[in-house]
Amino acid sequence: MSTWYEKGVFYHMYPLGMTGAPKQNLEESVTDRFEELNRWIPHILSLGCNAIYIGPLFESTSHGYDTRDYKLVDKRLGTNSSFKTFVSLCHSQGIKVVVDGVFNHTGREFFAFRDIQANRESSPYRDWYRGVNFSCQSPAGDSFTYEAWQGHYELPCLNLWNPDVKQYLFDVIRFWIDEFDIDGIRLDCANVLDFGFMKELRTQTSAMKEEFWLMGEVIHGEYSRWVNSEMLHSVTNYELHKGFYSGHNDHNYFEIAHTVRRLEQVGKDLYTFVDNHDENRLASKLNLPEHLPLVYTLLFTLPGIPSIYYGSEWGIKGMRTKYSDDELRPSISIGDADRLNNSLTEMIAKLGAIHRDNPEYHRGEYKELLLTNRQYAFARFIGEEASVTAVNNDDKEVNLRIPIPFSGNEAVSLFDGAVFPIEGGFINLLLKGNEGIVLKIASDHQTN
Repeated sequence: MSTWYEKGVFYHMYPLGMTGAPKQNLEESVTDRFEELNRWIPHILSLGCNAIYIGPLFESTSHGYDTRDYKLVDKRLGTNSSFKTFVSLCHSQGIKVVVDGVFNHTGREFFAFRDIQANRESSPYRDWYRGVNFSCQSPAGDSFTYEAWQGHYELPCLNLWNPDVKQYLFDVIRFWIDEFDIDGIRLDCANVLDFGFMKELRTQTSAMKEEFWLMGEVIHGEYSRWVNSEMLHSVTNYELHKGFYSGHNDHNYFEIAHTVRRLEQVGKDLYTFVDNHDENRLASKLNLPEHLPLVYTLLFTLPGIPSIYYGSEWGIKGMRTKYSDDELRPSISIGDADRLNNSLTEMIAKLGAIHRDNPEYHRGEYKELLLTNRQYAFARFIGEEASVTAVNNDDKEVNLRIPIPFSGNEAVSLFDGAVFPIEGGFINLLLKGNEGIVLKIASDHQTN
């Protein structure tokens, strides 16, 4: 029996940005913006999503990743009670909720760091951070120095080899499960977290809640080092993310297909995406807007757990600058959804339903059927269920003869119900320029 995350289709929310919260957390009073976030739930459901990754959420100083208090929802967003209501509303609609776990570093206003500032060598927390040295000053003006994430001294790195730090973080997660009933954690900076810590984390959280999901932010590296039975369930598939846009901009489906083949052993478990809160919007990265539907067709039908970043279902643009990620994290009112909805939104909703309703997309096998620079076809299959995706990134129409390694007499389009005969083990298909299709093999079939 498959788990909820094997069937997952995620919607990625960056709440500080989407609600237009202040950039700096300077107010003493709480401003509850969860009423606005609650209003997104029906829209998220309409896209076929059954899971939300939302974060960062917890009390911080600025962008959310400089944590002040792991047990308090950021006052710019609301209260613990309002987040608990949000999770409850999501669960009532069959939507799981995954939050950011920022465990590599804290903000400088976190209680343990402040205690070291006040008490130096006498602080009981002097070993809670990496590389603490009282013989020199930090670039931030402290009377000691320490390791900071990528040299950003507002983000001092926690010492995850310290048993007290690990136990504190495990207690935090237990609090999140008990207080909010969350379903998983996205581990910020998982590529630099200690492997021993992540193994203990897997053991601890598995005992806290059944099917609790751990997904790590990993940009480079061999993903199987993180994704295995001892550590994480999934990591961010940045490798395929790059292929999605460059494979279309360069008219090079070989890049995408090669990436899928290379990741085949772990690909079914990877968190796949086309943009996120750190990456330029897909609509800004693609040379041709006509390729947007093709990319999403691949996102939903290739191996992996697909994710939509808020606003991209409308094809909005956004580019980071040298100094700011603000354009990637804009304020959007869900009240504008009716005005923003377009053919891409409808396409994504259709793909979400296809992914939900066809079990071959829930960790089913992958088989490449046809590949050129500009055309690509593959099958997904599990048991007696099989589907075929075919895409054409050329501006011109093309006739394709696609081998079908399943018994059956016809294939039915999951987009519009059109029927295509299977003759001699092949489907003959005319694809228009920049067109894709998803076909269901419509009768008994077995792999050859």
